[in-house]
Amino acid sequence: MRTALIQLTSSDDPVANLAVTRGLIAEAADRGARLVLTPEVTNCVSGSRDRQIEVLQPEDEDITLAGLRAQAAELGIWLVIGSLALRTDDPDGRFANRSFLIGPDGAIRARYDKIHMFDVQVSPEETYRESAGFRPGDRAVLADIGEFRLGLTICYDLRFPHLYQRLAQAGATVLSVPAAFSPVTGAAHWEPLLRARAIETGCFVLAPAQTGTHDTTQGRARRTHGHSLAVSPWGEVLIDAGTAPGVHIFDMDAKSVGEARGKVPSLTHVRAFDGPDE
Repeated sequence: MRTALIQLTSSDDPVANLAVTRGLIAEAADRGARLVLTPEVTNCVSGSRDRQIEVLQPEDEDITLAGLRAQAAELGIWLVIGSLALRTDDPDGRFANRSFLIGPDGAIRARYDKIHMFDVQVSPEETYRESAGFRPGDRAVLADIGEFRLGLTICYDLRFPHLYQRLAQAGATVLSVPAAFSPVTGAAHWEPLLRARAIETGCFVLAPAQTGTHDTTQGRARRTHGHSLAVSPWGEVLIDAGTAPGVHIFDMDAKSVGEARGKVPSLTHVRAFDGPDE
């Protein structure tokens, strides 16, 4: 299946971001892609709670979701919207960080809310408290895309290998990891973790990413690592998008999953065990 990773430098303006994203998706389809993936928070990259309250919408009113569903139907493609930041009806006002699989008919085939929240202090100058603004999901999600089965994850989920093992054991052959990775942690950990998840599961790992410095109307501008990656089930890097926004095309062959798992069938060797004692 010809596949495209879309690398973006989204701002905190969903209207402007939608226009850019639609243009790159159209380019990907014109180049033959039947499956297209966009990064985490495709609709709005912002660290300002006030700005998020101003521009984010519930799922059924979100212009990015509506626009990209219509485009998927128009182009007849599978589309993974890496994630959208969305309003919820939670009493505490927290948002959802939600990934969508859109079918070639424009229908929503699957939704996944990011489970693991990025609450870290990378350095004295770089602190994130995702759980302050976003509420975590609590359910792993699988969906069919033709001859492939997709396991949906988002960004910080990457550091929790048990999630990927469970998805693979449940039948996943492709894992999506859309991200807006920090430049510091990205330089140190992004590629090794993605390759490890592919090797451990024998899955294709597809990781479209945000990149560069993100324009903002409120608050401090955020920077992200870029380097959208596609990794084979054997752990080979098929695509490294570098740091420029754009479209990156490659082909997935379902036979590669069986070949990798046949060589090292570790998913069939998982055993329950006791301990360690506290």
